[in-house]
Amino acid sequence: MGTISRRMFVQQVGLLAGATALRGAELPADYNLEIATTKVEFSPKHSIRTTTYNGRVPGPLLRLREGKPVRIKVTNRSPNPEIVHWHGLFLPSEMDGAMEEGSPMISPGDSLVYEFSPSPAGFRWFHTHTFAGNDLNKGQYTGQHGLLYVEPANEQGAFDAEFFLTLHDWRGQMMGSDDGSMNPSYDISTINGQMLGFGPPLRVRQNQRIKLHLLNSSPTETHWLALPGHTFEVVALDGNPVPQSRAVSMVRLAPAERVTALVTMNNPGVWILGEVRKHVQAAGMGVVVEYAGSSGSRKWHQPQTLQWDYAIFGGIEQQQKEHVEEIPLVFTSKFKGHGAMEAWCINGKSYPYTDSPVLHAGRRYRLLLKNPSLDDHPIHLHRHVFELRSLPGKGATQGIMKDTVLVPSRSEVSVEFVANNPGQTLLHCHQQNHMDLGFMMVFRYA
Repeated sequence: MGTISRRMFVQQVGLLAGATALRGAELPADYNLEIATTKVEFSPKHSIRTTTYNGRVPGPLLRLREGKPVRIKVTNRSPNPEIVHWHGLFLPSEMDGAMEEGSPMISPGDSLVYEFSPSPAGFRWFHTHTFAGNDLNKGQYTGQHGLLYVEPANEQGAFDAEFFLTLHDWRGQMMGSDDGSMNPSYDISTINGQMLGFGPPLRVRQNQRIKLHLLNSSPTETHWLALPGHTFEVVALDGNPVPQSRAVSMVRLAPAERVTALVTMNNPGVWILGEVRKHVQAAGMGVVVEYAGSSGSRKWHQPQTLQWDYAIFGGIEQQQKEHVEEIPLVFTSKFKGHGAMEAWCINGKSYPYTDSPVLHAGRRYRLLLKNPSLDDHPIHLHRHVFELRSLPGKGATQGIMKDTVLVPSRSEVSVEFVANNPGQTLLHCHQQNHMDLGFMMVFRYA
C-alpha cells in the first residue's frame, strides 16, 4: 500500500469515528460554520470555485474568551469528508481536528459540534486537515481557513485600531523539481482573499498606532511582508508574546505562522503593504494602506534583501536546571524516480509507519529537528506550545514560544516543550504536499 493510499485509509477510519460524534449536533451552538463550494472573486478578472467556510475567504473571525466554554457547529455541504483543526489551542485529541489523533471526520451532509474551553489566549486559526495529493482543489489548497482570537485578560501594548490579514496562494499546477519532487506553482496570491488594488484599503490616520495580526495560510509558501516608510514592532509570534519586542523592516511567515505587530502611522500617504518579492506581489499579494486625507498613486520602495531572525526576540539565556529528555528527529525523503516522490520520512520512516515516542506527563522534552534535505520545513506540534532553544548560526535562545517553526534546508533547530496535555499528539510539516507524502508522526502519552 503506497504512502498516499495509507493516509486516505486513515481518513476513512476517521469517518467511522465520526458516526458516533454527531449526537450533539442538534443542540444549540454559539457559532456555525458551513463547509461548501462557492465562487470567490479575487479581482474583476480573477475568480475560482473553491471550498470555503460560510462562503467567504478567509472564513469568519471567531473572537472567544479564554476558558469560557464554546460550541461550534460545523456542517459539511461539500462532496468530500472534512475536518476542522483548531490550530494552536490546547484541546483534547478528539476535539483537535486531526484524524491521525483520533478526531472524527465529517461526512458530506453531516454536522459535528466541536465543544471546548479555548486556551491559551492569543491569535490562533482554524483550517482543514485533510488529504489532497496532487489535487489543488482539496485540502489547504482551498479556501478552508479562518481566524480565531482568544481574548487575553490584558492586551499587550496600547493601540487605536487592529487589522487581521491572511496570506494565501491559489490556482496553479504541480511542477517537478531538480531533486525529483513535485511542488505546486501558483498563479494568484492574495491578502484576505483579494488581489492588490481590488480589496478595501486599510484606512488609517496620522499618529495612529495600529495592531496587525498576520497569518500565512498558504499550503506551501513562505512569505515576507514590508510596509515601506514604516516599521513593525513585533510583540507576538504564533499568538504568544515575545520576551523582547523588536522593530523590524519586514516580517517573514512560513506556512501556519502568525506574527502580531504594532505599527505607528507616522508617514502620511498611500502605501502598499505587500510581499517583498516582486513576482509574488505582482501575482496579487498586497493591500493598500491609505492615510485619511491622502490621495495619489500608491508608494512602494523595493527592499534589496530578505531579512528575518527569530533570535532577536529572545530573552537572556539562563542556566537550565530542569532535566530534559532529547528526541532526535531527522527529516529525509525517498524517491522512486521519474519526477515522483515516494515519501517524506522522519527518522527513515514515513507515516503511518513512523515511530510513536512515549511522553510522560510533566516531563520536559527537547526535539532535535535535523533537516539534511534540500527543502525548508515548517514544523508544527499540535496541542502544545514549544520554546525555541537553538537556531542555525545563532546558538542558544530562550523564551520564544511557538507552535510552528521553520527549519531551513541543511540545518538543525532545537525546541523544548512540557508534556502537559495528555493524548495523541501530531507533529508534521505544515506543507500540504509534504504532509500528504508521510511527513508526520504521533506522540503518545504513557
